[in-house]
Amino acid sequence: MRRKRFLRAGSRYHVAARTNNREILLESDEARALFVSVLERAHEKYRFSIDSFVIMGNHFHIIILPGEGESLSSIMQWIMSVFARAYNRRYNRTGHFWGDRFASWVLDSIRQILRTILYIEENPVKAGLVDRSDVWIWGSLWHRRNRRLAFLSEPDSWLS
Repeated sequence: MRRKRFLRAGSRYHVAARTNNREILLESDEARALFVSVLERAHEKYRFSIDSFVIMGNHFHIIILPGEGESLSSIMQWIMSVFARAYNRRYNRTGHFWGDRFASWVLDSIRQILRTILYIEENPVKAGLVDRSDVWIWGSLWHRRNRRLAFLSEPDSWLS
């Protein structure tokens, strides 16, 4: 029996999920662009904002704030299942895409939020993919500077 997920209304969450068997399925720009497009579609369906995100070769990280009355589990289940179906269809693939359900951690303080944002944004640097996180096109820092995504929160909202 799996452990019950701890959810708290009005909280921000660090969410992460990894591909099945840690396969490198999110490496292509096309796959990553598909994931961003699913986030955009999810934002049309559900009320939420994302403070930070990064898409790596076999996993993603997101800091998400579900809107009032929205369920983190419903949002993430929709994102992950819609993406998996779209990916499998596009790449003529069958079977599981994700290795397990998503992991989530409540972020209780501004310090935790900022520390987690730094961790997420530095993921591609630590992986040796880029020298600076602001040049990683598949992360929120690049998108804040170059392409506005409707689901990205304003930094001043992190303080409230």
